[in-house]
Amino acid sequence: MAHILDGVLRVSVVGNSGSGKTTIAAALGAALDAPHLELDSVFHQPGWVQLADEEFRRRVAEFVVAERWVTDGNYSSKVQDLIWARADTVVWLDPPRHRVMRRIIWRTLRRVVARAELWNGNREPWTNLLRADPMKSIIAWAWTRHHATRQRYEGAMADPAHAHLTFIRLRTPAEVAALVNQVRALAASPPRDSA
Repeated sequence: MAHILDGVLRVSVVGNSGSGKTTIAAALGAALDAPHLELDSVFHQPGWVQLADEEFRRRVAEFVVAERWVTDGNYSSKVQDLIWARADTVVWLDPPRHRVMRRIIWRTLRRVVARAELWNGNREPWTNLLRADPMKSIIAWAWTRHHATRQRYEGAMADPAHAHLTFIRLRTPAEVAALVNQVRALAASPPRDSA
């Protein structure tokens, strides 16, 4: 696993739905003492209405102008260019499909039964457990997008346009825990003299 470097200030956490992006991004934000933005919370307005692209880009651009931050979410065709232009590190969560599916099914079931509010008053509908249409079920989305998501980020890592980014690809819970512990240790260490 790549080692996270001193001086990490702006982190984009990406990966398939159910890979643990929000959990890890929140932990990294806390460890780095940086604000965390869950992109889903901006994009999904009340009643699951999608925020207009222009406004979505404006809000994200306003967030990433800061000196330090952590975002989580993909939105590669909508705002990823804005985020990655300012980011210094991309943490790519890439667990195997069976682990993603186990997580997303249990997460969806838990949210549906508890009627947990996600963002802006939105709650997951029971139909997320039953539908096979990826546009109407997060479970179907995670299943059908797993391979495409992996291909997208493998390509991004190899793309010279992203040479300014440090990519950290995490496949196992142990790798994720090691990264979070490393960031916490860096955050807790005294600053070095710049002399």
